[in-house]
Amino acid sequence: MTAPDPSAADHRPPPARFAFDQHTWKEIAHLLANLPVAVFGFVYVFSVLLVSGVLTLTVVGFPLLAASLLGARQLGKLERARARGLLGVRVEEPTPLPLRKGGGLFQRLWMALKDPVGWRTLLYDLIRLPWGVLTFAVTFSSLFVLWPVLPFIARGLANADRAMVRALLSPSDELERRIAELESDRGVVVDTAAADLRRIERDLHDGAQARLVSLAMGLGLAKEKLLEDPDSAAAMVEEAHGEVKLALQELRDLARGIHPAVLTDRGLDAALSSVASRCTVPVKVTTDLAERPAAAIEGIAYFTVSELLQNVSKHSAARSASVEVWRSEDRLMLQVWDDGRGGARLDGGTGMRGLAERLGAVDGLFVVDSPTGGPTTVTAELPWRDRTQAPGQGWG
Repeated sequence: MTAPDPSAADHRPPPARFAFDQHTWKEIAHLLANLPVAVFGFVYVFSVLLVSGVLTLTVVGFPLLAASLLGARQLGKLERARARGLLGVRVEEPTPLPLRKGGGLFQRLWMALKDPVGWRTLLYDLIRLPWGVLTFAVTFSSLFVLWPVLPFIARGLANADRAMVRALLSPSDELERRIAELESDRGVVVDTAAADLRRIERDLHDGAQARLVSLAMGLGLAKEKLLEDPDSAAAMVEEAHGEVKLALQELRDLARGIHPAVLTDRGLDAALSSVASRCTVPVKVTTDLAERPAAAIEGIAYFTVSELLQNVSKHSAARSASVEVWRSEDRLMLQVWDDGRGGARLDGGTGMRGLAERLGAVDGLFVVDSPTGGPTTVTAELPWRDRTQAPGQGWG
């Protein structure tokens, strides 16, 4: 979200007086245009509600209604532009709907159907028809009957229009925006969790499970040969012992990928030091945390650093790297630096975009500074959240 633009403040006209200056003429033009604009908007709203309402009995109705709400957003955009040009009303444009491609068709449809901006625009266009008739009639007749006081009449009617635009066509408040964004980001978390479960299932099936099946078969053969050929049986048992060690190592690696025990027992300092020791590049780890953040935030921080250090090992050609972790008020800060060749980007195919989406899903930030030639600095920011929260609250 962006901060309000100071240049977006209303261009308030001077007080009305017995004169027809440019502000008065603009207000008159706006009021006279209200009727055709209101008729068009009312026809659009009536058609949308009638056709969509009938077709909701079929699978076509809801997609049509969602598309109509997106169209209403465009009508609202045109009305804000008209209000800016003729009334001097400056309101920010609403935040675009977070209809991400990765969210799935039904999620995008649901986000469009819940869009408060689209619904408020439909309400605006619905109530504008009687108002448009009134303002057109009063303004048009005043041009011939009440000419001397028309500037005051136009100012009063225009002020009512200004109030309608601010009330119904201004962007949603900050809380409403954040709710919409976090609801969309929740889909990213769900997709990521589903992908992780598929990866775990694949690793178990192709790794430890296959190795244990082979181990069971080998031990079965060794059992049969135990009396007939003790030497062969002993060799089979020795081979099975090696398979057990490999299976245990694979299970440890898999468990570490789910949630490492060292993170649960000893916190980020020890867990990140363990990750750094497996990096192919010497890594200096510095942590400055007087207490531990929420468990979920700790886990996200751990896997973020882990993936960044994997990128350092695979792609950076660096000679050294560093990891810094500290707390800044109610935020957990991470910074991973390397002196490699640089060129990392959010769309560079090294998992950076996925990390940014995961952090965004919990109201975090992810910034990459990686000029060609290096060095690369990745800064991540996460909400701290009290560790005494109930399980699951850490995900927001």
